Amino acid sequence: MDNSTQAANAWRILFLLFLANLFNFFDRTIPAIIIEPIRMEWHLSDFQLGIIGTAFTLVYAIAGLPLGRMADTGSRSKLMGWGLVVWSGLTAVNGMVGSFWSFLLVRMGVGIGEASYAPAANSLIGDLFPAHRRARAMGIFMLGLPLGLVLAFFTIGAMVKAFDSWRAPFFIAAVPGLVLAVFMFFIKEPKRGAAETVKVDQVQIDRPIRRVLAIPTFLWLTLAGLTFNFATYACNSFLVPMLQRYFLMPLQEAAMATGLIVGVTGLVGLTLGGWIADKIHQRVANGRLLFAACSLIISTLATGWALHAGRVEIGVFVAVFSVGWLFAYNFYTCVYTALQDVVEPRLRATAMALFFAGLYLLGGGLGPVVVGALSDHFAHSAMYAAGAELMTEEFKAIGLHDAMYLIPVALFMTLLFLFQAARCFVRDAQSMKDGLASTAPLASPVAV
Repeated sequence: MDNSTQAANAWRILFLLFLANLFNFFDRTIPAIIIEPIRMEWHLSDFQLGIIGTAFTLVYAIAGLPLGRMADTGSRSKLMGWGLVVWSGLTAVNGMVGSFWSFLLVRMGVGIGEASYAPAANSLIGDLFPAHRRARAMGIFMLGLPLGLVLAFFTIGAMVKAFDSWRAPFFIAAVPGLVLAVFMFFIKEPKRGAAETVKVDQVQIDRPIRRVLAIPTFLWLTLAGLTFNFATYACNSFLVPMLQRYFLMPLQEAAMATGLIVGVTGLVGLTLGGWIADKIHQRVANGRLLFAACSLIISTLATGWALHAGRVEIGVFVAVFSVGWLFAYNFYTCVYTALQDVVEPRLRATAMALFFAGLYLLGGGLGPVVVGALSDHFAHSAMYAAGAELMTEEFKAIGLHDAMYLIPVALFMTLLFLFQAARCFVRDAQSMKDGLASTAPLASPVAV
């Protein structure tokens, strides 16, 4: 393929997008790490803890739809810049609140700010890089996820200890986001469809949402994303407190162990996984999705066994669960790239906004609150089974551990949906290419 389809400033912009993605995940991870001090201070149940993650996620999903359309029709750099200002500023405000409900409302505001970022950034990457380099570029961009998690899990516990306050990390986290926002405003954007071998008509098209929903691969991948996000958000929300309660680890050590499980694994999974996915794609048209589905088989077995093993040595639990999460990261480079391959450039930000709405409204939104509610239920069941009358931390530990079985169940459902997406991918990718070759009859001067 002709390298001229890659933007001259592609790698510089990608690095900036990666940094912003890193702090996006850093900021949203803070509550999951300091959740036990909050629970103790405000006397919260696991269901209430789950609501914190769910409220953020629901707002993130709903706000993403109009913001995705704005990214398809307006300046992506300005949208991302203002988004950074909003979510970084409100992250600082989170450290000032004095009650559960005010904390919850501010987190919802952070969700609106962060919702502006992913659709615009994904759309921009699709225009910066040609198809044969997108999985690699997407892998680098998505490195912000595990690196953000690693940075959060390895430093926030130390911040809490150093300042003797769970509020300190919120103030510290706001600074780099505000600095990055300045650079975002100066990004020079390529034209939409600039990286395609077939040049794209810049006229907006009619009924964009209906057109995206008419792509079978998109629907299967959205279902896969829904169950995958259920698993990842449940894990990220409750793994630190589960390690603290069930394995009796101090906050800082539990946070670092979680950072190894969900963060360090991603550094390998996204870089190596993106490279493998591109290689497979060159030989098998739907190879990326088959690779992702096979990876999820390993993820399901590893996470299921680690939980089923009970109170094994903590090193064994961390090692086995880490293997599961290492392979789970192949979901990102394979699925996000497959979406680019079946959706035409003028609809990509809209498609990503719809995709994220499905992921977060019914996936990430349900994950924390369902696991939290199930944790409370299992804790009471353990208490009744023991003939006790008072709830103790031991019963809460058992309840949360047993509720975490929903993670391998959700990963198993993800692999089933990925296999279904792989079956119709080739046909939908070809339809997209055929559509690009004849965009004029499909275009309309008015977008709805």
